[in-house]
Amino acid sequence: MPKVSVEIPQELLDDLNKHVGDDRKFVNQSDAIRTAIRKMLDIMDEIDKRHGRLKEQER
Repeated sequence: MPKVSVEIPQELLDDLNKHVGDDRKFVNQSDAIRTAIRKMLDIMDEIDKRHGRLKEQER
């Protein structure tokens, strides 16, 4: 799996880490970030569908 490095504000990282760890929603930061990206892409696809910008084969 490729690795990607990003710079994010400390406040955003602090908020993310509230959801990471034992007995929390995500097991690690990577899991949380992957989930957030998938959710964002799903939302963007829905917006594109509503505006007719998504080609049939991309759906």
